[in-house]
Amino acid sequence: MKKYKCLIVDDEELARELIETHLSQLPDFEVIAVCASAIEANTILKSTTIDLLFLDIEMPVLKGTDFLNNLVHKPKVIFTTAHREYAIESYELNVVDYLLKPIVFNRFFKAIEKFLDTQNFVATNTKERKLTHIFVQSNKKNIKVNYDEILYVESIKDYIKIHTLNATLIIKHGISAFEEKLDDRFIRVHRSYIVNAQKVSAYTKQDIEIDAIEIPIGDLYKKRVLEQLKI
Repeated sequence: MKKYKCLIVDDEELARELIETHLSQLPDFEVIAVCASAIEANTILKSTTIDLLFLDIEMPVLKGTDFLNNLVHKPKVIFTTAHREYAIESYELNVVDYLLKPIVFNRFFKAIEKFLDTQNFVATNTKERKLTHIFVQSNKKNIKVNYDEILYVESIKDYIKIHTLNATLIIKHGISAFEEKLDDRFIRVHRSYIVNAQKVSAYTKQDIEIDAIEIPIGDLYKKRVLEQLKI
C-alpha cells in the first residue's frame, strides 16, 4: 500500500511535535522531514516529492501563505495556524484544510480524510484526464466538450461558465473541483478564472487576453502565472 510522504513546517517546536505524533498513529503516512521555516522547507521540496504539506502561516522571514503562493509545483497542503483571519486566503489557495491550533486528533483526522478524498478523486479520474474531452451536464444533457475548444472557465458563485470556441455552457460546479479535471494546458489565473494557455493571444502583469476578452490575473496567482507563461 502506498505511503503518503509528509513534510511538517512550523516555527513552534511543540506544534511540530504534535502533528508528528498525530501522523504516527496513521500507518499510511510517513514524515519525510520536519522544518522550522519555509526557507528550510523549500530546500526539501526541491529534492524530494512530497504528497502532503502541513504548513504554518505565521512564521518569521516568509509567511506560509506567501511561500505556498510562490511554489510552482504544489503538494497538497493543510494549513496549521492559531489565526482565524487567514481562512478566506486559504480558500483562494485551494488548500485541503485549515486547522486551528491547538489541533486535536479528531479534527486532524477529518483533515486527513479530506486529503484521502482528493487522492481517490485523482485515481478514479486518471483515465479521464488522459482523454481529449470531458462531458458536462447542462440543461439535463451530458454535453461533450473538447479540451482544445475551451477558451476559459469563469466562476459565478456555485456555477461555472465554460467559454468555448462556439458556445458558453453554464453548469453547477465549483471551479476548484473542475480545475482538477483539466490537463496542464489550463492555468488558474484568478480565484474566478481558469484559462487555456494555448488560446492566450497577449498578456501583461495585470491581465490576460484571449482574442478581445481581458481576464484579470489575481495577486495571489500572479507570480506562478507569469512563470508559467514565461514573461
